[in-house]
Amino acid sequence: MEPDKPFSVLHHLSLVVRDIDQTVRFLESIGIGPFFEYPPMTEYTKLNVLDTDGFFNTVIKCVQLGPVQLQLVQPGEGRSIYKDFLEKNGEGVFHLGFVVPDIDTAEAKGKYMGLEVISSGRRPNGSGFAYFDTAEKCGVTLLVRQSPPAK
Repeated sequence: MEPDKPFSVLHHLSLVVRDIDQTVRFLESIGIGPFFEYPPMTEYTKLNVLDTDGFFNTVIKCVQLGPVQLQLVQPGEGRSIYKDFLEKNGEGVFHLGFVVPDIDTAEAKGKYMGLEVISSGRRPNGSGFAYFDTAEKCGVTLLVRQSPPAK
């Protein structure tokens, strides 16, 4: 991972879906799985989001596919960037997530590149995420994330 290249190590791709359980059942029926729950959204204590209820009511399930993770996202009650995407575009790929060694440095680098942060969050240990407003420029939202330390 190069700190000056925040978009160099792909971690996951994210699909926004209307019915996460139905999508998981289908994917597992064709051999994609098993899925696991994303860590609780309540781990994020410092947030820059449209609506905290919308953020905390989001459901995410993941599966590891080789070196890349697939994340299914179902928006819940409240407003969120995921719900806005679903209402505007329907189901589909919402973002590409890149892992970085330091989220604050990566977010600053994105801003230096002229990218606007549309949502971000941090855990108490400093790990977290930042979404950039890139969909109009490259067809998809880009995200950087610093994973929490291994337990």
